[in-house]
Amino acid sequence: MRFLFVLFALAALSACGVPETLDAETALPPMKTFESAAQPSPAGSNTQIARDFLDLTFTSELGRKLPVFTRFEGPVTVRVLGKATPVFMHDLDRLLSRLRTEAEIDIHRIPGKGAASIIVQLVRRSQIKSIEPSAACLVRPNVEDWDDFSKKRHAPETFLSSLKIRKQMAVFLPIDASPQDQRDCLHEEISQALGPVNDLYRLSQSVFNDDNFHSVLTGFDMLILRTYYDSALQNGISRNAVAARLPAILSRINPQGGHGGIAPPAPRMTAWQAAFKKATQPRHLSNHGVSDAQRAIDLARPAGRLSLHLALSHFLHGELTLKERPDISLNAYLAAGRIYANRADTAIQEARVALQLATYQLSVGQTETAVALVNRNLNIAKQSENAVLLSRMLLVKAEALEIMGLSDQAADIYSEALAWGLYGFGSESEVLKQARQIRAISPRIAERTAG
Repeated sequence: MRFLFVLFALAALSACGVPETLDAETALPPMKTFESAAQPSPAGSNTQIARDFLDLTFTSELGRKLPVFTRFEGPVTVRVLGKATPVFMHDLDRLLSRLRTEAEIDIHRIPGKGAASIIVQLVRRSQIKSIEPSAACLVRPNVEDWDDFSKKRHAPETFLSSLKIRKQMAVFLPIDASPQDQRDCLHEEISQALGPVNDLYRLSQSVFNDDNFHSVLTGFDMLILRTYYDSALQNGISRNAVAARLPAILSRINPQGGHGGIAPPAPRMTAWQAAFKKATQPRHLSNHGVSDAQRAIDLARPAGRLSLHLALSHFLHGELTLKERPDISLNAYLAAGRIYANRADTAIQEARVALQLATYQLSVGQTETAVALVNRNLNIAKQSENAVLLSRMLLVKAEALEIMGLSDQAADIYSEALAWGLYGFGSESEVLKQARQIRAISPRIAERTAG
């Protein structure tokens, strides 16, 4: 299940006065989309990956223990129900191609009607929220479509924690979401239909993590899925049986991870997780949310100064204080950024912090610093296929270049930002809203308004 991780980046700007003439003056370029590219190989030892595999496989998101290993046996088929756009189908086919190539899963999309291993159905966002208010999309076993799910959704066999064998899975995505949101849901929910039933906050390079930093399946994720479908494993075997075979499997398919057994269990961090999740609940977003984020920071400190939990807690604190206390927010982002910058496995997280810092530098007129921050992180935004991040970075850069008197360069960058924005944000109105928000904090707009 992909959750709606509440982000406040730029939200404080929505109340600012913005130049409405932008809508009338701006003709949007064609939408940009991403093309196929394998993600980098995972970092880390096979002993750690084996431990992560077991935790992802034998514990559900709700903490329930799963008795047996489950996967599809034989070729996996995928069918789409609902009105899908060409961009959606392109993204689905790219995903299936990567699964065949990188995870070595025999998976194909089939046309027409009838049975399939995985049904992907597009439904209204409100329908999904009526079932799971905090979910962006859903995956459930043993249902044929939304109508079937609506009738059986309380039945035990429709929960991942009850799986004994995988024969049919249904993925439900919002039809009224942006192309990127739909793509992100495809990656997380289809991968969960195929394999892991859990998410772990400790994973720095994975979509199997409710922090939502990663948009598409990473090299780590593909390795986990390739392990799932290795010939040495079979549906229905126990955790002990899987654990006995994992070291040899990983040594064979991921030799750069080294040889060894299985790392000791990781700390559970249950108190931290409770505080963090409480802080991100939509109905809780208030001063209580800020206090819970601070509590999460305090609970994460014993895990070490470079702990992912500590960095994420600082990042959330920055998001929650952005509107009311920008000074506190800036310090929180800086604290998160220092941790991410000192780790080798958190480039996309560092890029997300860099966007906030670049936006701040733009607002105070430090245009060269803003451009440098953006330039340093553009490649990772592209590599991670995050069009929302990419568009916002380019909007900041374009405005900074305009202030620096480089109008021609600014115009080119601005056009590229809008093109990526159409993929990331979906509608023309939302893209232009994002552009107005960036311009609203520009010193040149502030001076014009003051004058």
